[in-house]
Parts: sequence; C-alpha cells; structure tokens
Amino acid sequence: MSKTPAPITARKTLTGTKIGVVTSDKRHQTRTVTVAYARKHPKYGKFLRLQTRLQVHDPENQAHVGDRVEIASCRPISKTKMWRLVRVVEKAPVEVLADTQAPQIG
Repeated sequence: MSKTPAPITARKTLTGTKIGVVTSDKRHQTRTVTVAYARKHPKYGKFLRLQTRLQVHDPENQAHVGDRVEIASCRPISKTKMWRLVRVVEKAPVEVLADTQAPQIG
C-alpha cells in the first residue's frame, strides 16, 4: 500500500518581518525604509524612540515615498540590501506626495 502525500495548501509563514515607512524611492528596485521602535533605557527606565534605516529590494518598483510597507529579511542581494518588500500595507496620502515635490522656480 502506497500513500500519496497530502497536497500542501498552507503557505510558509514569514518570520522576521517588519513594518516601516518608505523614505526614499530614487533608486531603481531599491527603497529606503525607516523602521521606528521603542527601547527601554537599561538604567533609567525611560522609553527611547529609535529608528533604523534599511535598504529594501523592490523588484517591481511598487512602493513610493510615504507608503507603509512590510519587509522581510532575505539573502544578501547587494552590499547593503538584505531585506525584500513583502507588500504595501498602506499607500501614502495625497498630501505627502505633494509636499515631497520640489517647488518650481520660474
């Protein structure tokens, strides 16, 4: 009697994902994402707001400045890129996009 294996329907869960905001989209297939977090000071107990900037691989250039994105760690793609874009959680509001454009000097 040979048993046939059950079809795999569940997707592998991603571990080590982070949510951040895109701060730069000027490079092709690369986005700079800022991830904010809070840490408690070891001696004084005050919570400190910290942030880290990560270079993220975006092969389809779908994320833009101000978008909230989910990123996951991956194999090194270049010297600084070790993260990849999983999905765009929330698109940037229209006001943010208008503020990022340089004023026209005429």
